[in-house]
Amino acid sequence: MNTETHSQTAAFIWSVADLLRGDFKQSQYGRVILPFTLLRRMECVLEPTKEAVLIEANRQQNLPDEVRDRLLLRATGKDFFNASPLSLATLSDTQTADDLMSYVNSFSKHAREIFEHFHFEDYVQQLSAANLLYQVVQRFANFDLNPASVTNFGMGVIFEELIRRFAESSNETAGEHFTPRDIVHLTTSLVLTNQDDKLKPNSIVTVYDPTAGTGGFLSEGDAYIQSVSEKVTVSLYGQELNAESYAICKADMLIKGQDVANIKLGNTLSDDQLAGQRFDYMLSNPPFGVDWKKVQKQIQDESTQKGYDGRFGPGLPRVSDGSLLFLLHLVSKMHPVKGRGSRIGIILNGSPLFTGGAGSGESEIRRYLLENDLVEAIVALPTDMFYNTGIATYVWVLSNQKEDKRRGKVQLIDATDQYAKMRKSLGSKRQYITDEQITEVVRLYGAFEEGPKSKIFSNQAFGYRRITIERPLRLAFPMTPERIEAALEEKALQKLDAPRMAALHTALKTLNDDTVLRNRDQFTKRLKKALAAHDITLSTPEQKALLNALGERDPEADICMVKGQPEADTSLRDYENVPLGESVHAYFEREVKPHVPDAWIDESKADAQDGEIGIVGYEIPFNRHFYVFTPPRPLEEIDRDLKACTDRIKQMIEELSA
Repeated sequence: MNTETHSQTAAFIWSVADLLRGDFKQSQYGRVILPFTLLRRMECVLEPTKEAVLIEANRQQNLPDEVRDRLLLRATGKDFFNASPLSLATLSDTQTADDLMSYVNSFSKHAREIFEHFHFEDYVQQLSAANLLYQVVQRFANFDLNPASVTNFGMGVIFEELIRRFAESSNETAGEHFTPRDIVHLTTSLVLTNQDDKLKPNSIVTVYDPTAGTGGFLSEGDAYIQSVSEKVTVSLYGQELNAESYAICKADMLIKGQDVANIKLGNTLSDDQLAGQRFDYMLSNPPFGVDWKKVQKQIQDESTQKGYDGRFGPGLPRVSDGSLLFLLHLVSKMHPVKGRGSRIGIILNGSPLFTGGAGSGESEIRRYLLENDLVEAIVALPTDMFYNTGIATYVWVLSNQKEDKRRGKVQLIDATDQYAKMRKSLGSKRQYITDEQITEVVRLYGAFEEGPKSKIFSNQAFGYRRITIERPLRLAFPMTPERIEAALEEKALQKLDAPRMAALHTALKTLNDDTVLRNRDQFTKRLKKALAAHDITLSTPEQKALLNALGERDPEADICMVKGQPEADTSLRDYENVPLGESVHAYFEREVKPHVPDAWIDESKADAQDGEIGIVGYEIPFNRHFYVFTPPRPLEEIDRDLKACTDRIKQMIEELSA
């Protein structure tokens, strides 16, 4: 069954909404359809062993629950069971609600909890009150969701399509719950390619997703590993914030035979429920541009109190985008370099590449990643790839056990032209990556060669030192009546009483002549003399405010000096980014001094980590490295097209007026 067939099946299931219309709000359709779809899938999975389980349940009904459950699990051959003789097809039409809840409550503990997260019983009672329950049950009883007809992968696609429809009907964001399968496949392939040494027969590997959604990354990671290596035991771990997505993920893991205790519900950033655990492979698509204000206190407390012993030691990004927090979280769960090591694949939007200048949280996080040689490759994806946004996105591949040829280097891959148009858009998703295109991107990554679509840089190439360039303050003092009046409006002088203010006004007017002093020290002496003549004493802040208000910047004026040193003019302050590894002084002499001979470097602005002049920053200007200049068309050609266009317009006007 291909993806298109899965979508058709999902549409068929969603048609149950026709029954609900009028009695339920659109925003409630999914909360009915999703749990019933799960129930039918679980029923189909258990169907081959149902009779054997019922026989065992009757035989062992007097045993303690714990012992009985263990024997029933063995009888079913799965990690869950249902000990009820009922099925959706055999529920009574007179007491459907009671029979249905009896049936659901006969599942084993973890399976039963899944329906609790959907508040299933509440919706069952609402359906019953509307006289719709039996009709809904019968519709679902006829859906063929048997594993022989619908694989686990196919079931994942169906769930995702149902969630997308649910999100559309309730004005929610589908992309917060799952990642398109083509993107999942590409990211998984990049992370797991060339991992033969770790995926040997009889080995045990762990896969983790801190934003698990419906479990797409976990399922794909498991499937990929099983397809390339035999007899590898894969343990899947995840955490998800949305209760309904968590329930679907948990059901999927249950059906796969995974330990559902490894799937957690809660906010990964503020409540890491797998704290202290490390994983071999990590895959994630955190929400794009979502703020972390709700959990700001917990994150800042962890950063302050634990530093590098916690997850957020390198720094914190701005509150408006928490993407890099998820990346730091994943890095904290890598196996030690000298041990197994770990690999990470994470999908981010463009801002983590360049947002934030030197010294900012974002820059410090990039600095940590690059100076610790963790970034292996970044792949630019086409736009319009996700259900809820058409923005540019990137796959970051990280490793703390790089191959020798990759050490100290980062590979940038431009895959923005690797897409095919969808016949029908799904939300904002208008394009997808074909299997052949995924193979080509993975080939570019594996080849690790320079080319039009693959660039290789040293880690240091993305770093720079931001030096502060100062220029001297030059002030002239034209004592016009207008300037004197404006100076007296200074806030620092408004506290003077009326007699002192009048005396100050008179003193300043004595300086009102045609002479324009261009030396602050000379003017200060003249001002003090005028003030003394009128018996006026000003405090240091008042005198400073008065001088600043009376002066105006003049490039012809003398430099203002303080303790024998030029005073910097803050309005002329500028910054230069000097590539790491280059002398800041040599750069200054070559790039700055010829244009502003009176400038100097403020050497007090030093980096907090290495103490050298200039604040270290890192950014990855991805698009700049793949920019190809396209020369404009010749003017003659443009003129010719314009003339042809105007001629057509004239002809149309003539035809209308004829």
